[in-house]
Amino acid sequence: MGILMKIFTWWDGATIGTHLWAARAKGEHVGTDAAGNKYYRAATTHTGRPTGSYTSREKRWVIYAGANDASRVPSEWHGWLHGTYDDVPESHLPPAKIWEVDYTPNATGTAAAYRPQGALERGGVRAKAVGDYEAWTPGSAD
Repeated sequence: MGILMKIFTWWDGATIGTHLWAARAKGEHVGTDAAGNKYYRAATTHTGRPTGSYTSREKRWVIYAGANDASRVPSEWHGWLHGTYDDVPESHLPPAKIWEVDYTPNATGTAAAYRPQGALERGGVRAKAVGDYEAWTPGSAD
C-alpha cells in the first residue's frame, strides 16, 4: 500500500510527482532543518527548464519529513524559501537565545488541541452567564 499512498496522497510527505520533478529539475539539496525537512533549489529560465546560469530565477522547495504541514518550517528556512535572502540560513543565523523554546507543532484538529473549560469535547458544561447581562426582547423600552 506504500507506493499507492505516495501516488495518490499529498498530506503524508512528498508525492511521486514531487520526487520526479525534483529529479528532472536536477534539484540541489541545500540543507536540512532540525525537524528533518529537506530543502532544495534549482535554477530555472523563464521557460521553466533547468539551467546552470546564476542569472536565471531559482526555484526553491521543501520536502517534509512526515506530514505536510507548513507550520513545521522554521522561520529562517521560511525566509530562504521565499527569497528573502540568497544564502542558506545556517550561514547567517544569530546565536540561540537562552529564553527560546523548541518548536511545538500546530495541534489544531488533533486530540492535543486546546479545549477550554466547558467545551463539548471535554465533556464539560459551560458556565451560566451571570453579572450585568440582560437578554434583549423585542418591544422593550430600551
